Amino acid sequence: MLSASMRSLLLAAVASLAVSGPLAAQQGWQGGVESQPLAPPPGAVENPDSPPGGVGVPSIMEPVEGSEPRVPAPAQPDVPGQATIGPSGDIEVVQPPAEKIVNKTAVFSGLDKITGRIISFDVAINETVQFGALRITPRACYTRPSTESQNTTGFVEVQEITLDGKVQPLFGGWMFASSPGLHGVEHPIYDVWLSDCKQSDPVIASPGGQQ
Repeated sequence: MLSASMRSLLLAAVASLAVSGPLAAQQGWQGGVESQPLAPPPGAVENPDSPPGGVGVPSIMEPVEGSEPRVPAPAQPDVPGQATIGPSGDIEVVQPPAEKIVNKTAVFSGLDKITGRIISFDVAINETVQFGALRITPRACYTRPSTESQNTTGFVEVQEITLDGKVQPLFGGWMFASSPGLHGVEHPIYDVWLSDCKQSDPVIASPGGQQ
């Protein structure tokens, strides 16, 4: 049989275990819920950057099974006169290209610097007329529609007849009716510039009108 001292020690140990068990469970709980990793739902893609056991957001580059892949929206075509959204997000208006009207006749003005007389004469495209010592040949004559700002231009070749009868090139390039002096013919006696273009056939001036 156990002695009285041994019996008291044994009873004290049993009482200590009975008290410490519920207390340790209470300290381990502390009002929280023990988390357990959950299985991902069907069709979800696990993101390696997400916390362990968590379900990541499906990547844009990796389509989720059972869903359609994301296709980028097609770029908007540049239609003349239509407002489009540029890469920076700003609204850009695409202007229609300038229209040119092809004409059959070029209208010129000629100046005789000795007499100070100015005459106007018509020349058909790719035809050559002589004004004093100058031979004028228009190669093209363009105007603009009435809905646009007027800009009459023409490509003209001018040759000079020298005193010994030789023909040599004097000018070749674009003439602008709005700016006659921009690209003009440089000659000591005669001057000529483009004044207009028209669709009708040229009107041949009478010899009396040029005197």
